[in-house]
Amino acid sequence: MPGMGQRMQAAGGCLLAAVGAGAGLAVWAVGVRERLWRFEQAPDWSVLYAELPLMVLGGTAVALGVWALGRRLRSRRSAR
Repeated sequence: MPGMGQRMQAAGGCLLAAVGAGAGLAVWAVGVRERLWRFEQAPDWSVLYAELPLMVLGGTAVALGVWALGRRLRSRRSAR
């Protein structure tokens, strides 16, 4: 059965993943109207089905990478 410290680390990782997804969404939302109507004849739907998921997944990946790096550095520090 996992201890309280492991549960807190797991909860922190999940929270950080959600924050990363939100940050990716926020970055994507900047100037989305201009990107969506790049060409005046018709909307560019790739902004929704390609750029949006990539930004959300990218934000999540970056956040979890930072979290994993922090855990690795913390474990090295405690091993000394």
